[in-house]
Amino acid sequence: MKRVSSRGIIIEDNCVYVMFRRRIKDDGTVKEYYVIPGGGIEENETLEENVIREMKEEFSVDVKIEGYLGMDEGDDSIAHFFACSITNGTPCLGGEELEKCTESNYYEIRKVSINDLDKVDILSIDMIMKAYRGEYTELN
Repeated sequence: MKRVSSRGIIIEDNCVYVMFRRRIKDDGTVKEYYVIPGGGIEENETLEENVIREMKEEFSVDVKIEGYLGMDEGDDSIAHFFACSITNGTPCLGGEELEKCTESNYYEIRKVSINDLDKVDILSIDMIMKAYRGEYTELN
């Protein structure tokens, strides 16, 4: 069974809020990349409830869903994307990410300019651009 998740895209001042990740493997190699915040759906939770909860846990903010952007389906996962806006709070690291944050497993909230997306390692740029342009679709 595929893992189902919801991810929230917050666009502000021509930038997108993302989670920067740095992992240092046992052999010393370093991998740095960015992810759109979100996570797995819990039992009896809607996709919308999932993204609102995940944004609160990871970014410590309350959000309003502006629109549904679509989904990406991989071999073992289905990720649903929502454009969100902050209704309360200032993004700061929280939840499991804060608890698990170490030098070798590092998490940091960053804002990346829409114009710089091609310069960073991040998936789902198409979904970020849909959020930036306000191109919403129906959630089936």
